[in-house]
Amino acid sequence: MAQALELPCIDLSSPDRISTAESIRQACLDYGFFYLVNHGIEDEMLKQVFDESRKFFSMPLQKKMRLARSKEHRGYTALYSETLDPSIQSKGDLKESFYIGPMEGGNLNQWPSEGIVYSYPNHHPWLSRIWESLGVLPHWRATMESYHEKILAVGKRLLSLIALALNLDESFFEQVGAPMGWVRLLHYPGELAVSDTGTYGASAHSDYGMITLLATDGVQGLQICREKDKVPRVWEDVPHANGAFIVNIGDMLERWTNCLFRSTLHRVIATGQERYSVAFFLDPNSDCMVECLESCCSEACPPKFPPIRSGDYLQERLRLTYALKG
Repeated sequence: MAQALELPCIDLSSPDRISTAESIRQACLDYGFFYLVNHGIEDEMLKQVFDESRKFFSMPLQKKMRLARSKEHRGYTALYSETLDPSIQSKGDLKESFYIGPMEGGNLNQWPSEGIVYSYPNHHPWLSRIWESLGVLPHWRATMESYHEKILAVGKRLLSLIALALNLDESFFEQVGAPMGWVRLLHYPGELAVSDTGTYGASAHSDYGMITLLATDGVQGLQICREKDKVPRVWEDVPHANGAFIVNIGDMLERWTNCLFRSTLHRVIATGQERYSVAFFLDPNSDCMVECLESCCSEACPPKFPPIRSGDYLQERLRLTYALKG
C-alpha cells in the first residue's frame, strides 16, 4: 500500500478570511489538494445523495442506458466508457457515472423516469418501493437539484478565497467567469482486487476545470502523485475524512495561474471493494477567456499559455477523453 498523506485542512467557516486564503495558497502551491471542513452541507444531505446514487446504479444496465450521456455531457456513462490514461490501458476505466450539469439557462439534464410521482406528493413508503422497482426514483431529481444548489454555493465561497489567495479581488472569478457547476455521481463496482494490475477505477489524470470538491463514502482508493514528471511515479493515499470534502485544483486554474497552483495527478485504484463518490466540478462559463493572471506572471516568468476560451478548452479535453470509447 502507498503511504497515507496528511493534507492541509481548510475551515470554510473561519472569520479570518485573509489567514484562510493564505492557507489555501500554501496548500495549492504544495499539494494542489486539501480538505474542506465546516462547509455548511449537512451530513443528512450527503447521505440522501449517496442513497439516491446507489439506487440508480443498482438498476439494470438497460434502464440506465436509456439515459446515456448526451452530446451536452449529461447523463449516464457505463463501465469502461472513459479512458483517462490511454497510455496504460485500452479497455477503459472500471467505473460508471452520471453527469448532472448546470441548472441555469434551461435544463438540459436527463433525469430517471419520474412517472406519476409528482401527482402524489404525500405518497406512502410502499408506493416508493414499487416505483423504485420499476426504475422510477421518486426523490431522485429533488435530491440532486437541492444538492447542486448547495454545493454550488460552497464552491463559489471557496473561489472567493482562492481569488484572495492570488492577490485578486474576492469577486474576480464571479465577475469574469460566472462559475457553473457539474455534479458527477461515481460508482466503482469492486470487481477487481488491487493485485489485478492494468485496470483502475480511474486511471492517472488531472481534472480539467477550475476546482473539484469530492465527497467519498469512506472506502479507500484515491491516490495522488505530487511530482507529475518523476519516474517512477510516487503515489500517496488520500484518506477519507468524515465531514470533509477533498478539494483539488484543475488544469484550467493551473493554466490561469501560470502553473503557480498545481493541478495534481491522481487516480482511483481497484481495491476489491465497491466504492461510491460524488464529484462537483466548478468551471467558468463557456465564453470566459482564460489568460494568465497579472499576479502570476512577470518579466522573469512570462505567460506559458496563450489565451483560450473556457468552453473550447473543456470541450476538447472531453472529446479526447471519450474519443476511444464513443
